[in-house]
Amino acid sequence: MWIADQWKDYEVLDTSGGEKLERWGKYILIRPDPQVIWNTPRIQAGWKKCSAHYHRSARGGGEWEFFNLPQQWSIHYRDLTFNLKPFSFKHTGLFPEQAANWDWFSEKIRSRVQKGENVKILNLFAYTGGATLSAAAAGASVTHVDASKGMVLWARENAENSGLKNAPIRYLVDDCVKFVEREIRRGNHYDGIIMDPPSYGRGPKGEIWKIEESIFPFIERCTMLLSDHPLFFLVNSYTTGLQPAVLTYMLSTVLKKSGGCVSAGEIGLPVTDSGLILPCGAAGRWEAEE
Repeated sequence: MWIADQWKDYEVLDTSGGEKLERWGKYILIRPDPQVIWNTPRIQAGWKKCSAHYHRSARGGGEWEFFNLPQQWSIHYRDLTFNLKPFSFKHTGLFPEQAANWDWFSEKIRSRVQKGENVKILNLFAYTGGATLSAAAAGASVTHVDASKGMVLWARENAENSGLKNAPIRYLVDDCVKFVEREIRRGNHYDGIIMDPPSYGRGPKGEIWKIEESIFPFIERCTMLLSDHPLFFLVNSYTTGLQPAVLTYMLSTVLKKSGGCVSAGEIGLPVTDSGLILPCGAAGRWEAEE
């Protein structure tokens, strides 16, 4: 398991009864988590003194109960700053466990940049830009693609707050599948590709994405965008059916001619009170032999 254990502004304090108790900066949130199927004593004081609590409804969805949480606040990871705000379906605008991937590919980018090479990265389903900013801070030029205009604007805000307003980042509101097809026709190439596809989604014009049906052919198409000297290919998954072994096989199959090596594993966050590692999805990584 790859563990995101370098946070100072974020912490999973405790887990119990289908929920996790988290510290986001100075605010304490309680949010549901399907992995937390155990019931343990809620001794941690934050359970009774939280800033906000997302209650899941038995009919699906849910709603926030607020106590002393502002409409927006910020936290930091290394030199990056992320704006947070509670919005529908329990999210805050950031997936902290992804820091394990940010650190991994940032090191690879810096190694190339220090050799005087230009590094171009494509970030698909790019959300609020955590991976985009990490890659840009490491010295890469990044193309950031997401179907949601609101998420792209949010990513721009995060970049500005992180001192990366003038970094070589190209922001695009677009359907990722259609964008990739156009890039193939244009003959454009990238040294690294990052994708964090949803289990289910719709593009700007109602295009339907179902990950089990779409992910493998999409990865195949994306490999056509890799440069002659590629650096890495990263696929994240929050879908139960896409276990690490499945990610390993997909990447090994489509990238077998590129050499390098493939690894896959769960991504996790340490839990302060119990010492356990909370699983938060999986990732598949292909990396070149440098």
